[in-house]
Amino acid sequence: MKAPANVLSISALHRFLGLKKPSHPLISVFDFDAVKLEPETILSAVTTDFYVVALKKDCAGGKCKYGQQYYDFDEGIMYFMAPRQVLQFEDVLLNGVRGFVLVVHPDFLLSSALASKIGGYGYFSYTSNEALYLSEKEEHTIMDIIQNISREIDANMDAFTQDLLVSNIDLLLKYCDRFYNRQFMTRKKINSDLLTRLESLLDDYFKQDQLAVRGIPTVQLVAHALHLSPNYLSDMLRVQTGQTTQQHIQHRVIEKAKELLSTTDMSVSEIAYHLGFEHPQSFHRLFKNRTAVSPAAFRTSFN
Repeated sequence: MKAPANVLSISALHRFLGLKKPSHPLISVFDFDAVKLEPETILSAVTTDFYVVALKKDCAGGKCKYGQQYYDFDEGIMYFMAPRQVLQFEDVLLNGVRGFVLVVHPDFLLSSALASKIGGYGYFSYTSNEALYLSEKEEHTIMDIIQNISREIDANMDAFTQDLLVSNIDLLLKYCDRFYNRQFMTRKKINSDLLTRLESLLDDYFKQDQLAVRGIPTVQLVAHALHLSPNYLSDMLRVQTGQTTQQHIQHRVIEKAKELLSTTDMSVSEIAYHLGFEHPQSFHRLFKNRTAVSPAAFRTSFN
């Protein structure tokens, strides 16, 4: 398989997509219908050195492809990419698509608070089938901000340009965070099924005594088994249960530890190794952090 081409600059991306030269070297907004790709380009993949925020709607035939699945929709779908992620044009289906793409080079955010904060938005590492589905009202909100950004890019630069653009990008990302939170809350049936599958997965892992052999399951392992990105799973769980995936796994480990402490004669060290801890001290520290008592104190109080 041919390695993805690395697009280092926004100007290079514009050339790659058949677009006119960007107005600013570090930030750009363009419409899907302005893109002119050759057939061989559609089948290729690239990595970029910048952030990508895109809204896609009105795909040909009324469907859009994300990953290996097609989705019917009436309003817009948004997806996000961090620097050095792979963009596959076959999945973008540009023919008959309306919408926009915002690209921002990290250098544009330097010296701003957003430079360090942007990495905290987990949706930049969600997979393509974990897209954000907008209501009509939400889409209007997003489009208003994008139009502000586009107008500011095209205006004559002055002392306010940088701050205004960064402020609008910050506002855009905050709204997307809010809308994802809404999506986690409204897709109750899907999220309930995910929670059931997560509990079943952990049940099987614990019952088969995998802890002593393979260690405590990682967030990456659990997310992969559920066919989700780690950040998406943690963000969804945080909204649904108030706990991240890591905290959820730790809770299950502590519950198993309580069971062993109260029903067996195993020493605290033996329980620690049985639960997949390399060092008893790590088990002691986690147990006390989660319960406010040491394993030994818990056993004594229980008895």
